[in-house]
Amino acid sequence: MDDVTKQKRADVYPIGKKNPNLPFHPAVRAGDYIFVSGQVAKDADNNMIHGSIEEETRATIETIERIIAQEGATLADVVRATTYLQDTRDFGRYNKVFGEMFKDAILARTTVEARAVINTKIEIECIVYKPLKK
Repeated sequence: MDDVTKQKRADVYPIGKKNPNLPFHPAVRAGDYIFVSGQVAKDADNNMIHGSIEEETRATIETIERIIAQEGATLADVVRATTYLQDTRDFGRYNKVFGEMFKDAILARTTVEARAVINTKIEIECIVYKPLKK
């Protein structure tokens, strides 16, 4: 990216530590919005967590919480979520945990079954509205 492009995009920047093997960041701040890439169940040390759909859902949402906290946002600031389930038969159990964890959010959501969800039961991406402090 040249210097002119960098200057035009000063209000767009990455959040979180980028995996050197992947061509994207955990999240990107663009003005008043934070766009969180699809996240999976990981602990605070970035180790994968494998368990029941409830455990993986909780850990996935906690991963999102850690990422957006870097910008002072909380789950209550999430305005859009897209969930990819490995098996839609897990929907009811996932939905219960999702509802508990996002109880203060006013958000739009889509949930789909996705065969590309590999080595995990769930992946969630979201959009957060957290105005920049001026």
